Amino acid sequence: MKPVAFVYVLGCCHKGRWLSYVGWTNDVAQRLAKHNNGTGARTTRGRTWTLLHTEGFATRNEAMSREWHLKRDRVFRKTLMDGLKTQAVIASQRIGASAVR
Repeated sequence: MKPVAFVYVLGCCHKGRWLSYVGWTNDVAQRLAKHNNGTGARTTRGRTWTLLHTEGFATRNEAMSREWHLKRDRVFRKTLMDGLKTQAVIASQRIGASAVR
């Protein structure tokens, strides 16, 4: 069965702080665009978000229940954020290496 609702986890670094956001939607790409252009949730405005994780569900209620659990699962979100931090370090090292050349 094709998923009709999705739970997603976003991450960003804003003013030196690593932040995560958990939400649910019917269209992940459209929702990410809304968060990044300032029309998403108030707590996500003014930041550039990266999609870290998605899960699909057959019903909206299942997605909302999973969202509730993920918002309380700090260990899972921290694991995702550690991956984002690693990518940021690698990217900054590449930029630094190309600037030296």
